[in-house]
Amino acid sequence: MVDEEVVSERIRQIAATLADRAGELTGELVQLYAADLPQLVNDDERMVSLLSASVYQNIETALQIFRHGIDPATVEPPAAAMEYARRLAQRGTPVFDLIRAYDLGQAAMLDFGFQECTRLVDDAALLGAMMRRLLRVAYEFITRVVRQLVGVYQDERDRWLLNRSAARAAKVADLLDGGGGPPDVDAAEAVIGYRLRGTHVGMIVWHAPEAFVDDALSLLESVAGSVFERVRGQGRPLFVPRDEASAWVWLPLTAGASVGREHLDAALAEGAPGVRVTVGEPGTGVGGFRDTHQQARRVHALALAAGEHCDRVLTFREVGTVALLSSDLNAARLWVASTLGPLAADDENCGRLRETLRVFLASGGSYTASAAELTMHKNSVQYRVRKAQELLPRGLGEGRLDVELALTLCRRLGGAVLSPV
Repeated sequence: MVDEEVVSERIRQIAATLADRAGELTGELVQLYAADLPQLVNDDERMVSLLSASVYQNIETALQIFRHGIDPATVEPPAAAMEYARRLAQRGTPVFDLIRAYDLGQAAMLDFGFQECTRLVDDAALLGAMMRRLLRVAYEFITRVVRQLVGVYQDERDRWLLNRSAARAAKVADLLDGGGGPPDVDAAEAVIGYRLRGTHVGMIVWHAPEAFVDDALSLLESVAGSVFERVRGQGRPLFVPRDEASAWVWLPLTAGASVGREHLDAALAEGAPGVRVTVGEPGTGVGGFRDTHQQARRVHALALAAGEHCDRVLTFREVGTVALLSSDLNAARLWVASTLGPLAADDENCGRLRETLRVFLASGGSYTASAAELTMHKNSVQYRVRKAQELLPRGLGEGRLDVELALTLCRRLGGAVLSPV
């Protein structure tokens, strides 16, 4: 049976020997990280210096535990180690790299300790007892330190992302406001992490409230990323959350590129059915950054006014005119009523007549083409067109364009611009 006090005394001797080599051991560990975790040893001298300080203080703390019999459960991480964890969080270094560094450091320090043990101790039983003590205490120390540092890392990461997101949102708001003269493009790009020079397209993405989903923002960001991959954009998208279920997005495009409906439909097919998207036209530079966003917002307002029956995808190219006409819904409703008269009634029969007349006018007045599109008999189309025209306050010859626009508004906005029965 090995005397525990003898084990403690020999371990104190080993710890004292290693303490004299703390600077040398620190250098060896930093070299080990350079080989196995090069992302921790980069060209930033401040980070390398902080890493070295963290390693040195951890070695000192561990050796003090062994020299003075300190309970590892009462030990706090060294100041340099906590600061290094915070810096890694700010830089977005994966927390796994931090944990891996402590695993490597623990293995290396135990190896140093075992070498000293075998050099100074011949008694096999005593040697075994010392190694078991070293393993147990080192494990308790490293486990406690890593658990605390992971908490420090996560708290700092959350705080950093929140502050960065707030700064980015504020800078985006400044750019969209356009006040105060021309912006410092280089400074703005640094804050928002997005290329303002070149071509971009603005999108509004949101999740319909009636279709609940956990972590809607992650889903929306995934949809935006899927669109970006399909258009093969250049650079990194800008995703700015507005609330828990909506976000503003800008996609950097190559010259001459655009976001087509096929890209949008394919991306939405992969996402949840509650996702909705509106898209502006491509724009260039800071001015284009503003314009394409404003277009997407106008179409977004149109989509919200239209309600749940609205298309999941609306582009300014397709509905820009309607979006502009419906910017004042009350005025749009009055205009539709004066243009269509009784045909603007919000009932099923008038709805059929409006759609038939709209298709008929869009086809250039062809009954045959209209019948094919509506999958109806030509005579039925003629009957409905005649009935629709009878309800109009004026003949088509007096305001055909107004009638077409009013019918399009009715189709896109439904009850928002129709007259109550």
